[in-house]
Amino acid sequence: MVHVESTVTVSFRTIAITFGVAIAVLLSFWIGSTQVGSATAIAAEPPVSADEPTIVMTGTGEATGTPDQLKFSLAVRTTADDVSTAMESANAATRRVLAAIADQGVPADDVQTTGMSINSVSDYSGEGVPVITGYVVTESMSIVVRKLPDAGATITAAVAAGGNAVRLHNVRLQVGDEDALLEQARTAAIEEAQAKAEQYAAAAGGELGEVASIREATSNSGGRSSYRLEATAVADYASVPIRAGTSELGVTVVVVWSLN
Repeated sequence: MVHVESTVTVSFRTIAITFGVAIAVLLSFWIGSTQVGSATAIAAEPPVSADEPTIVMTGTGEATGTPDQLKFSLAVRTTADDVSTAMESANAATRRVLAAIADQGVPADDVQTTGMSINSVSDYSGEGVPVITGYVVTESMSIVVRKLPDAGATITAAVAAGGNAVRLHNVRLQVGDEDALLEQARTAAIEEAQAKAEQYAAAAGGELGEVASIREATSNSGGRSSYRLEATAVADYASVPIRAGTSELGVTVVVVWSLN
């Protein structure tokens, strides 16, 4: 009997302790859930209520600049009966070209090696397996001339130094500070969007409220550009005439306002 009573007493105490712990856990969970839910609601709250009227408008801005730099690509291409000779010839011509460009005041950081290739030259005229008759080595580079008046002399010096081994391509004018042009275009785009939005708001009998969001839909950096570069033969590079035209950059934005 004493054993039974002792067992019953211990069981009741265990039940009481367990029940108290369960209540504490549930209370902590309820408090934590309430706090997390509140924080989530605040974080996810949109800048404009779904029931609040809004007005969405697009605006396009453009900025025009004059190209003040020139960028061109140059390849040195040599052919020889064996790879070693072709490599030596290409390296020698490339060193002459780099030295000539440096003499024109172009810093080394504005001259970038863009590629190198070694290809075999094969004769397919006979029957059977083609016969390798030589090798072609090509070393390519990209050059930026940041002072447009110096561009003609730089091209002339590079071509003259490399001679017949030089292949010139991808000559184009560019605006050095495109970020400044894009800033102007963005400002113009916002102003256009706001002017149209104010007109629509007034027609609806309201007025613009706070800006809820701004999104840049398109950014055309490099846009429409026009220039003139007249040079056709190596002999003509002694006085390359370059006429810088204009470069237009365009930006389109989408702006959302609350409508009061």
